[in-house]
Amino acid sequence: MSSQDALSDQDLKKTPLFDAHVAAGARMVPFAGYSMPVQYKDGVLKEHLWTREHAGLFDVSHMGQARIRGENPAKSFEKVVSADYQGLKAGKQRYGVLLNADGGIVDDLMTARPDDDGLFVVVNGACKDNDYAIIARELAGEAIVTRLEDRALLALQGPDAAAVLAAHIPEAAQMVFMDTKALTAFGVDAIISRSGYTGEDGYEISVPADAAERVWDTLLADERVKPIGLGARDSLRLEAGLPLYGHDLDETVSPIEAGLNFAVGKSRREAGDYLGAARIAKELAGELSRVRVNLKVLEGAPAREGAEIADEAGAVIGKVTSGGFAPSLGYPIAIGFAPPAFAAIGTKLKVIVRGKAAAAEVVASPFVPNGYVRKL
Repeated sequence: MSSQDALSDQDLKKTPLFDAHVAAGARMVPFAGYSMPVQYKDGVLKEHLWTREHAGLFDVSHMGQARIRGENPAKSFEKVVSADYQGLKAGKQRYGVLLNADGGIVDDLMTARPDDDGLFVVVNGACKDNDYAIIARELAGEAIVTRLEDRALLALQGPDAAAVLAAHIPEAAQMVFMDTKALTAFGVDAIISRSGYTGEDGYEISVPADAAERVWDTLLADERVKPIGLGARDSLRLEAGLPLYGHDLDETVSPIEAGLNFAVGKSRREAGDYLGAARIAKELAGELSRVRVNLKVLEGAPAREGAEIADEAGAVIGKVTSGGFAPSLGYPIAIGFAPPAFAAIGTKLKVIVRGKAAAAEVVASPFVPNGYVRKL
């Protein structure tokens, strides 16, 4: 949760689906300055497992959506991000990070070319005002950033997601992971991508805000679909080994420390023409003091954010940045940072939970195999 979560109820923003969440019995909590559903009547555990087995529907309308337009918006955008967007093909999207001058991550984001209308960018909700202010400032005179405040964003995730969505958008079944399309769906202009934040197959669906509740209800009319809250969203992404901004990522963490080397494009590495390139080049060459590790907690309670990581002798070497019980696995897991010497798969470590040391082991990412459809 960000500092914005301390806002009073009357200060919180509402997504276009707020009334639908309340009507469905959701427990609403502050998140990224919005009132958001943390769980519905079934609870986090059942929602998590339902998404893994069927299809879960998430409201992610708090995220920031924008268009970047200009003579060469991809070239301009590359001034502030690490990925290669000039090489991004039409109909594709790519993960990247917005960087500061020191190579730290200001935010992580998705950028797509769904059509010929510039780039379509989606950023984290708690970061969007700062992100788009930075992007607009750095691209001034070259490109125009237009925030899409009148749109909602839904995520349909799980092994049944493709069949569910294909009943309404036949083209969706022909898409593969990270494909994106601008099309007419549900009677409105929509942008869909085959992607998500759960490790499962699924889609993100951008629609006009005034159509959001109708699209939400239409998808929920399918018995394979249930509404899912922030609680299960977090446990699903943790099992998928996906870092969360504000927890596993922040302005001190570089993409290389975070294990996001793929987010620094080959052409960008060669050119070194992005913010923080000097630090990132050194880290790519092996000059690292810490790296992200995935931990299986072998005993005791879950190691939550802030818990210390120790070596077998008990010396503190790092910290947990995300942690909890993994419903799909039946045991606690965690993400944290430790020196590279302790990052090899199978390394025995300890986590300090409530003052007591518990055995842990470094394991591969993701914790749960992903369900991405990379080819048909």
